[in-house]
Amino acid sequence: MINFNTPKNNYRKLAILCTVILIFFLSSCRPAPSNYQSRLVVSTPSDASTFNYPLNQSAYSVFGYIYDGLIIENGVTGELEPALAESWEVSEDGQTIVITLQENLKWSDGEPLTVDDVVFSYNEIYLNDKIPSSFKDILRIGQSGALPTVKKIDNLRVEFSTPEPFAPFVRYAGGLPILPAHVLKESVRTTNSEGELNYLTKWGTDTPVTEIVGNGMYRIKSYTPNQRIILEKNPFYWRKDDRGNNLPYIENIVWQVIENTDNQLLNFRSGELDTIQVAAEKYPLLKREEKRGKYTIYNGGPTSASSFISFNLNEAKNAQGQPFVKPFKSRWFNNKTFRQAIAYGINREAMTNNIYRGLGAPQYSPIPVTSPFYFSPEEGLKIYNYNPEKAKELLLSAGFKYNQNGELLDSEDNRVEFNLLSSAGRKVREQMATQINQDLAKIGIKVNMQFLSFNTYVERLSLSRDWEAYLGGFIGGSIEPHGGYNIWSVNGRLHTFNQGPQPGEDNIEGWKINDWEQEIDHLYIRASQVLDEEKRKEIYGQAQQIIAEELPFIYMVNPLEFEAIRNRIKGIQYTELSGGFWNLYELQISE
Repeated sequence: MINFNTPKNNYRKLAILCTVILIFFLSSCRPAPSNYQSRLVVSTPSDASTFNYPLNQSAYSVFGYIYDGLIIENGVTGELEPALAESWEVSEDGQTIVITLQENLKWSDGEPLTVDDVVFSYNEIYLNDKIPSSFKDILRIGQSGALPTVKKIDNLRVEFSTPEPFAPFVRYAGGLPILPAHVLKESVRTTNSEGELNYLTKWGTDTPVTEIVGNGMYRIKSYTPNQRIILEKNPFYWRKDDRGNNLPYIENIVWQVIENTDNQLLNFRSGELDTIQVAAEKYPLLKREEKRGKYTIYNGGPTSASSFISFNLNEAKNAQGQPFVKPFKSRWFNNKTFRQAIAYGINREAMTNNIYRGLGAPQYSPIPVTSPFYFSPEEGLKIYNYNPEKAKELLLSAGFKYNQNGELLDSEDNRVEFNLLSSAGRKVREQMATQINQDLAKIGIKVNMQFLSFNTYVERLSLSRDWEAYLGGFIGGSIEPHGGYNIWSVNGRLHTFNQGPQPGEDNIEGWKINDWEQEIDHLYIRASQVLDEEKRKEIYGQAQQIIAEELPFIYMVNPLEFEAIRNRIKGIQYTELSGGFWNLYELQISE
């Protein structure tokens, strides 16, 4: 969910063969030293895919640095607090919100930020049917999929209204970044020679960074593709401290692209990164060096993210009449018994112990265990403990068979094998893929691994649909489950396992929606319409039961999350909800 742009998410996220390669790597890809006063250096495994926030589909971006919304979530309590908004009022029926903006807000280019920007952002971008954005999915209300209405009241007040109750209304009405009308409105209101909105090609990564305008703590100073983005303090940012000083205190952020997690570790240990997500297998090493390295390792508890494998259930054909998945393989993938056999055939306990050093637990639900809406195995959630014999029984009952070599065949004697996509450079994912390969080989299934750069991997999944299975995950964020509706809506942009036609796309022939998919969609809608928290939990529990039965995603492990942060960064208030940088605006660097 991918909600991708909470503060936590923005800061989260080949062995060296000889000394010569190490020297080359450090000299050609070395980030600016982090001991530069008032400069924070963080790493990312993937370059930016776009500078256009609503069009972004990557988990890795700088948008959390350069944009604010009207309302934010407190990193400690999870409560909503004013940001660009000064205050808000909700009607008794919960269907109308009036938000009052702060006075004298400005964009990073110094232009005024007004109610007109808010109305433009929603009516002309987020709610625009001609702009393919996953955010429209989570704003849809009720069975009709109606969208909220947004209108200007006066120069400081804007009204959001819905045709029926919508539990996440305040969080979503206020949470999306506000975009600059004075820069973007022409591109939204004009088309190219093919009749497409010019906005769809606006603010790509080839755009001069001086043209990217935001309202957040920082603005983009420079961009070197596949290497780094340097952000500088936004002189027009709205926050000030108690003495009237402009925030943030930290002058620069260096967002350094380091694809390989081993190389990220090298850079952190040498002092060139200020923070790193600590993989379980690296925890003992980094813990021993904690004092000497002058950093603190924080335990964030069970991660709110998910990891899983998923099969392509799409039975449709592309514009050229070719099926996205070979028909005989599609029959396997669309067989629930086949998917359940795969689930029984993967040893999550061994994965937890070997890859995560026991610092985690098997995962079976898309909703994190820390959420009040989580439905547990003790409450009746179906789980799949490792049982290869059970997996074989299920496969035989579904019409598969084994040859004399122990290889699994279908009823037409096709060898059961599939290609499993994953993103390259992430050691944990590579280790997961290796174990999945080994485990499924024990039940006669051949897995062919394909590791791709992150942006290529995302493009294969969401645009071309040219894949059979993938090992992936969604980054967690808000405690509100409806943030995942863009995954579970049958028309959602992140409904990857059976992706339907998207806005502006050529029609695809023969796309089918399963009854259980539609039921999950309906349950998420119902839960969003109920204001009583206990009733919402019950409805989300029903959805989790169906997901566990049908297995569109076969979940892997829910590890504990550790983050190492340099002690030179003062003011850290680490929380399990939001990590260490949710209050970046008030952090300081002091040697």
